[in-house]
Amino acid sequence: PDCIKPEQITNQGNHTMKKLLSLCLATLLFSSAALAEQASPESIKALMIKTGAGNMATQMMGQMVPALKQMAPNAPDAFWDKIMAEVDSNEVIDMTVPIYQKYLSQEDINALNEFYNSPAGQKMIQVQPKIMRESITVGQQWGQQVAKKVMAEYEAQR
Repeated sequence: PDCIKPEQITNQGNHTMKKLLSLCLATLLFSSAALAEQASPESIKALMIKTGAGNMATQMMGQMVPALKQMAPNAPDAFWDKIMAEVDSNEVIDMTVPIYQKYLSQEDINALNEFYNSPAGQKMIQVQPKIMRESITVGQQWGQQVAKKVMAEYEAQR
C-alpha cells in the first residue's frame, strides 16, 4: 500500500501552517489600517478655527481683491466692501475638510487639537505667521544666492 511518510505530513503541515499564518497576518495588517477612524468634520473644523486656517477664505480674498480691482478699476470701494462682506469662510472650510480626512485620522486630529489647546500650541499659533514670513524671506535670499552662484559658474565656463 502507498504509505505516507512522516516527513511528508510535516512538510504538508508546515506549508499549510505558513499559508494560514500569512493569511492571518495580511488580514490583521489590512484590517488595522481600515479600522483607523475617519476624522469627524466637527473636530477638523475645530482644529481649523483654532489654528486660524478657518480665516483662509478671508485671507485669500484679501490677496485676490487687488488683482480683481485691476480688472474692474471703476468699481467703487462700496462694491469691494460688499464683496468682502459676502465671503463665507465656512465654504472653504467645508471644501477643505475632506483633504484633512484623507490624510489624518480622528486620533491625529484629537492629538492636534490637544496640542493647540496647550500653552506650546497656543504659542505656535501666535508665532507661526512670523516664522512663515521670515522663512519665506530667508528662502528668497537663499534662492538669490544660489542663482548668483549658478550664473557665476556658467559665466566662468564660457
